[in-house]
Amino acid sequence: MIPVAEAIARISGAFEPLAAESVWLGEAVGRVLAEDVVARTTQPPFDVSAMDGYAVRAEDAGAVPTLLKQIGEVPAGHHFEGTVGPGETVRIYTGSRVPNGADTIVIQENTDSDGQDITILKAPNKGQFIRPAGLDFSEGDIGLKAGQRLTPRAIGYAASMNHPSLAVRRKPRVAILATGDEIVMPGEPIGPNQIVSSNSHALAAAVQNYGGEPFSLGIAPDDRQALKAMAEGARGADILLTTGGASVGDHDLVQSVLGEIGLELDFWKIAMRPGKPLIFGSIGDTRLLGLPGNPVSALVCALIFLRPAIYRMLGLAEEGAAELPAKIDGALAANDERQDYLRATLRTAEGGGLLASPFERQDSSMISLLAQSEALIVRPPFDPPVAAGDMVRVIPFSSDIHQI
Repeated sequence: MIPVAEAIARISGAFEPLAAESVWLGEAVGRVLAEDVVARTTQPPFDVSAMDGYAVRAEDAGAVPTLLKQIGEVPAGHHFEGTVGPGETVRIYTGSRVPNGADTIVIQENTDSDGQDITILKAPNKGQFIRPAGLDFSEGDIGLKAGQRLTPRAIGYAASMNHPSLAVRRKPRVAILATGDEIVMPGEPIGPNQIVSSNSHALAAAVQNYGGEPFSLGIAPDDRQALKAMAEGARGADILLTTGGASVGDHDLVQSVLGEIGLELDFWKIAMRPGKPLIFGSIGDTRLLGLPGNPVSALVCALIFLRPAIYRMLGLAEEGAAELPAKIDGALAANDERQDYLRATLRTAEGGGLLASPFERQDSSMISLLAQSEALIVRPPFDPPVAAGDMVRVIPFSSDIHQI
């Protein structure tokens, strides 16, 4: 068995960032930039008014009340062709271009009007309510950096920089193949010795959540030829993700059958719980990640190993699952040689910080407890006994959801 950290490094190190592709802004949210985004324009491109009011020369409005002559009006999207001179003003609106000669905006609430005569009732500060050209950004500025995931905020920024499309990393293609005579898909007839499989759907959702593109190859029966034929459907994928059959029992066929179609094994068996019987290797240009069949094991392994691989292909800096400190609510016995991932709930501890409460049962087949969990408590190999109130490390599941 190899340590978890070594397994993460070997899996992540087997991948490189994928090629870039161009997508329209409307399709770019959640994607990862492959190139810096450089402003193609200056924003605002000229001095604009931040309020509805009157464009004046500050020196004309210093003593109040002051009477000025209105010589024009400039709605947003238009420009006053003349110049504001001594004793003059121009009616202006939010977003309107400031006319030549004016250096200050007096808001309409601080004025009185009777036709062409405008009375300034409150003296403004010079430059008040004017947004200068380039206040937001200037042409040539690097607005967004390669390697960041695009949020709605970033999409708006790219649009304002005059980019209708963006270069993003291609989504990693992940083929998902469940195995075993004992499982059927949700909604299918259930035989007397069968159970409903959740892995294909849960893992497809995880792949999408991490930024990949999943496609299902179905369920392969415990038959060598059938498994071999169905695995061929993964040709062209970046990763073949299998569930079940990763051990060495008489009916655990993944290693031996895929070896017949070119599997080069890197390692199998990791010193962790759940998820010990994990296979990693390659079939031609497609990497194989063989996950255990138990649903909790499969999803924990997806978080710990699949996510870093997908992030690596997307060019994202973060690779490992983020760990945070928390107090534990309850005692735990000493750990053995395997790194433990315990399902737990989280709440705010008295006095601040996080308080993690592990479930009493940690059976890897119980996906109901995983669905109720808010974090995994991480226990290193040979961790000594833990008393209530001691500090532990946790992986909150909220960190597993990219914010868009």
